Amino acid sequence: MTQSTAQKPIYKVFMLISGFAFLGSTLFGAIGLFTNPPNQATDATAATQSQDARQQLQKQAQGYEAVLQREPNNQVALQGLADARLQMNDLKGAIGPLEKLVKLNPDRDDFKTLLAQVKQQAGKVEKK
Repeated sequence: MTQSTAQKPIYKVFMLISGFAFLGSTLFGAIGLFTNPPNQATDATAATQSQDARQQLQKQAQGYEAVLQREPNNQVALQGLADARLQMNDLKGAIGPLEKLVKLNPDRDDFKTLLAQVKQQAGKVEKK
């Protein structure tokens, strides 16, 4: 019986510590619910980030267009312009640079495939 009596105080202390830990974590979570604003702030942040990304893509496209005015056959600028326009979902705008890339690189099947896909998608968008 001495073993059982010696374990009872340790058991009580352990239960007390466990109870306080449980209550503390519950209170911490509840306080977080009331102090953090709802998802409206994250929605506004996401919209702002989306606008910033679009503006950045537009600036990149303008930069590539400036390079292409000086060097109309610059393949890096053509690829960059096509990529920027595709990321902005400007399918019609991406067709021109892609056609020029296909003309400059008739052996590149990836350019031909991408051009065909973009034309197909642009046709679907036009029909809607």
